[in-house]
Amino acid sequence: MKLKFIDLFCGIGGFRQALEKRGHQCVFSSDWDPHAQWVYQKNYGEIPFGDLSKLRDEDAPIHDLLCAGFPCQPFSISGNQLGFEDDRGTLLHELLRIAGTRRPDVLLLENVRNYLRHDKGRTHAATLDLLDRAGYGVFCKIINSSGFGVPQKRERLFFVCFRKELEVKEFSFPEPTWDDVALEDILMHEEDPRLDDLVIERDDLRMRKDLPVERENRPLRIGTVGKGGQGERVYSVKGHAITLSAFGGGIGAKTGMYLVGERVRRLHPLECLRLMGFPDGFTLHQKLNVCYKQFGNSVVVPVVAAITEEIERALSVRETMVA
Repeated sequence: MKLKFIDLFCGIGGFRQALEKRGHQCVFSSDWDPHAQWVYQKNYGEIPFGDLSKLRDEDAPIHDLLCAGFPCQPFSISGNQLGFEDDRGTLLHELLRIAGTRRPDVLLLENVRNYLRHDKGRTHAATLDLLDRAGYGVFCKIINSSGFGVPQKRERLFFVCFRKELEVKEFSFPEPTWDDVALEDILMHEEDPRLDDLVIERDDLRMRKDLPVERENRPLRIGTVGKGGQGERVYSVKGHAITLSAFGGGIGAKTGMYLVGERVRRLHPLECLRLMGFPDGFTLHQKLNVCYKQFGNSVVVPVVAAITEEIERALSVRETMVA
């Protein structure tokens, strides 16, 4: 089965990495961030379309699957009415506008875990209603990348939406494999000079005396700096990394801090790349902070690949039933 897909709010192409590995073909990409466009062009040979709201309906190519890690935005709700008219200008509306025009068989969408609770649950409810009105049956689940072969705890909400005419009544998200993998498996050599600027030297560093010796598929906190708040915690490489973040403060912001050998440091973008399931040959942006933001906004490639495999299975079952 070979599907044509479009990559919306594509960032650096996490969805594309996963789908192309499964043998599917990207026919369109879009992102208005110039740094993301630069990285995308370097790695995939095309510059993504910019502002999606400027894309004419007739210019969206025909496709089987629409994928997007769409931004979380509040909805303007008037009375009990939820629909496109209430949500013009939001990026979800632009996504659904294209879906309404081209009617792909499947939408594969991703957002942060807290999307479920955003605006006291109203945003999630409005999203489900809009997808239903657009003609799609929705399955959604929070998935933790720690269970899919990468040493990073990253919980994300995924929506798999089938066009109602397909009558896909059942869909199962992939089960985690919980492979034995730890942060120490993907680290660069400590002699690499690129790591020197990432070392944290603080007088207020406090470490546990009993450091972990066994590997575990979760972050293992072993120390703190400052008050020990978010971005001020130190973790063991025997466990998993914390969630890579596009934003966030603290001395360990965006990657967290880890005791590697005899020193505490943040992670290098190449290590972040591996934590997201991208290949080592992937071209990174020249600026570290841009890299951190891009990986913090991306999807984990093996997770998307596993979900895509289940989508393929569901579509194959449907085709068999129709035949």
